[in-house]
Amino acid sequence: MNIWKRMTMKEDPSTYEIKDAHLARTLRVRDFLGLGVGTIVSASIFTLPGEVAAQHTGPAVVISFIIAAVVAGLVAFAYAEMSAAMPFAGSAYSWINVIFGEFFGWIAGWALLAEYFIALAFVGSGLSANFRALIAQFGVKLPNALSNTFGNNGGIVDLVSVIVIIAVALLIAQGVSGAARVENLLVILKVFAILLFVVVGAFAIKKANFVPFIPKYRMTANGAFGGWQGIYSGVSMIFLSYIGFDSIAANSAEAINPQKTMPRGILGSLLIAVVLFVAVSLVLIGVMPYMKYANSAEPVGMALRAINHPYVAVVVQTIAVVGMFTALIGMTLAGSRLIYSFGRDGMLPKWLGKLDEKNRPNHALFALTFGTVLIGAFFPFAFLSQLISAGTLISFMFVCLGIYALRRREGKDIKDPDFKMPLYPVMPFLGFAAALFVFLGLSHDAKLYAGFWFLAGLIIYFVYGINHSALSQKQK
Repeated sequence: MNIWKRMTMKEDPSTYEIKDAHLARTLRVRDFLGLGVGTIVSASIFTLPGEVAAQHTGPAVVISFIIAAVVAGLVAFAYAEMSAAMPFAGSAYSWINVIFGEFFGWIAGWALLAEYFIALAFVGSGLSANFRALIAQFGVKLPNALSNTFGNNGGIVDLVSVIVIIAVALLIAQGVSGAARVENLLVILKVFAILLFVVVGAFAIKKANFVPFIPKYRMTANGAFGGWQGIYSGVSMIFLSYIGFDSIAANSAEAINPQKTMPRGILGSLLIAVVLFVAVSLVLIGVMPYMKYANSAEPVGMALRAINHPYVAVVVQTIAVVGMFTALIGMTLAGSRLIYSFGRDGMLPKWLGKLDEKNRPNHALFALTFGTVLIGAFFPFAFLSQLISAGTLISFMFVCLGIYALRRREGKDIKDPDFKMPLYPVMPFLGFAAALFVFLGLSHDAKLYAGFWFLAGLIIYFVYGINHSALSQKQK
């Protein structure tokens, strides 16, 4: 068999149905809404609007959030149809394996793996930084050796980050339904904090802070500022916040009635997230001139103190720290299911795809946790952050194009889903084009680092995966 034919061999969807049948279906719509909102509305809602406004957009940060939401929404419709038709663990990796073949499935999955490893390390680091800032107000300070990553400002290990990442893994190891209950509770708490900020801040909005709404374009040390160029730069920064809906799809093998549960969870969580992001952005910019948010790690707290609500600031910041656990839970669940899928198919060592005595993919869970702790301890985040959006956008493009191939097989070897992407065949192309639009707006470094990541993925595939995968074993 020639190499191209081998690389494009497609997995039979019934194989995944059989393999994933051992996973317990316990997740309902409310659980997926909690997972989605908890992952999408992570720490970034309290920091990103002020940062983007100061660096690129001014008050027009709202437009950047809406454009990024439209792009994410187009892709989310494709995700909703895919997950309803093929509710398999591993989301885009498993779907593309069925639709386009093993090699392309691996590339899509490898792209998502960068997102989960690195984003988990990021959120853990962000939670640690916010926690340390919070306790510093009460005179408690950790030594530099236990506050920073290895070799950074006298650091040996970011102890808080390591503890919270391991704690979340131990929670999930007890079972997905218990983790989902904790997630739902924390999401309610976090949404309360967001609404508290919006309501309190709304009474202090000054119209003058929105003028001019789109500042005049100019180049700065941070890149484009103002004009549509600045808004476009803002979209590329903001899009990272919306990619959390993949974490819902990755758990579709554990959904009750995925035909209805998955589309409602994916699209519903994205809609809630957009409303919250836009509301926070409007209040943040209305309360204080956007220039003052430059280099601020906690713009929401700064804004509340500026309008004489220091106690509300403490409450919101405390809940924000606790609320970051929601993103850690969502991404840990999704990342572990992706690694389980790699092991299930023999693309990585098969023990990663083994379930424990209670049918939980805990081997994959602990592998993800170990890798995340190492990444968070030793690698510079400025280098790694570039990979997240680039890799995920490439996976999104695969999924949007995959709708065309999926439609030809629905009702045949793939079940005909209750939910379908509207405006076919136009919307799948718009989703692909929109993801490409955001990808082209990423920095040169982002594309370069993504290239190195995919080179590593190619080496692993041709050295290990192509010879050990389940499809290769069928040929022997």
